[in-house]
Amino acid sequence: MSAALPPLPKPEETAGPPELLQLGTGIEEDERCLRADAARNRARLLEAAERLVAEHGAAGLTMEAVAAAASVGKGTVFRRFGDRTGLLAALLDHSERKFQASLLSGPPPLGPGAPPVERLRAFGCAMLRRAIDELDLQLAAEPSPERRHTFAPRRFLRGHVALLLREAVPDGDSELLSHTLMAYLDAALIHHLTEQCGLPPERVRAGWLDLVARVTRTDPPATGTEPPATAPTV
Repeated sequence: MSAALPPLPKPEETAGPPELLQLGTGIEEDERCLRADAARNRARLLEAAERLVAEHGAAGLTMEAVAAAASVGKGTVFRRFGDRTGLLAALLDHSERKFQASLLSGPPPLGPGAPPVERLRAFGCAMLRRAIDELDLQLAAEPSPERRHTFAPRRFLRGHVALLLREAVPDGDSELLSHTLMAYLDAALIHHLTEQCGLPPERVRAGWLDLVARVTRTDPPATGTEPPATAPTV
């Protein structure tokens, strides 16, 4: 008689449903890298455009020139900004963001940490320098008359001036006075004074310091202690 066969082994029990093998696709990480690369490329193109405007003015700014200055193909510039109008708008927005950052978190006297009158002086001098350096660009992007005082960047800057005036002249009408001060810094007026009237920038700058002194009922800064003419790089 043959020996009995051994019993069949029992199947292993599992504690739950089988786990799927997790394969990392890396899609999210790739998307983050692509977004970061796109942001860096955009910044590089805008920096190249800024250099061209500083050297040749906004009239000489072309998509081809930006591509050459940034060492990329012309198609890259068109894909990023659409056309020259889109490039000009992006360039002005880039400049505006840097300037706003210098007001909010840059070093004094333009940024926080200085008395309000000193900040007002520095604000106007930096705005004048910026207007002269970017005059063609700012005139090209000038909003229509009905939007001039509701244009978001201008509202931000006027609000900044009003805030400083409330600190410097508590008994004054800071809202109306802020419009008066901002009118002096208007790009169209700067163009008229410097290009059509031939006034030197130093005289326009001295006029701003005199205006601030009269509005705030303070003495103008002593010679050699004026705020810097340029905004710090952010």
